[in-house]
Amino acid sequence: MMEKEKSSGNPEKTHIGGELVIPAVALAFTLYYFSTIIDSPWTAQVSAFFIGAVLIALIAAFIVYKVVSVMRGEADLGFQHLTEPLSFMPKRVALFALTLFFMLFIEWGGFTITTFIFLSGAMLTLSGGQNWKLVLALSATLAIGGYFLFVYAFEVRFPKGPFELMMAQVL
Repeated sequence: MMEKEKSSGNPEKTHIGGELVIPAVALAFTLYYFSTIIDSPWTAQVSAFFIGAVLIALIAAFIVYKVVSVMRGEADLGFQHLTEPLSFMPKRVALFALTLFFMLFIEWGGFTITTFIFLSGAMLTLSGGQNWKLVLALSATLAIGGYFLFVYAFEVRFPKGPFELMMAQVL
């Protein structure tokens, strides 16, 4: 890894605090997920624990690698890369708000509608509103495809909203 140097000739430390946010959230989600599958059939539990264990192992390896960087003095736990450049902050805040919206309204709107809204909002935010027709078509395709794959084919118990209730009547 190339080292950046300050004007005084000392190597500048890499700020890695922001890089630890997603692994920390992934670990918390994995532990939460483990708690939700306790009443599931044993085959589902085995699959979930296998995937979760792999994820936890990868998170642990990543954290060990970052801790070694801090111990060597190559990095610190600063969060500057998470908040810089400031021009990216509105998109990051919008994506965070979309994620919260998804989590809060999935019980009411159901899997398909909230997934469509989330995907549309995220892609439109990231693309700056360009190709909105393609974004809406892709979001609809993915949300409906997700419904048929998970809810209809695999019979996963996602929250049911107006779309799922209508499809239950049609199918």
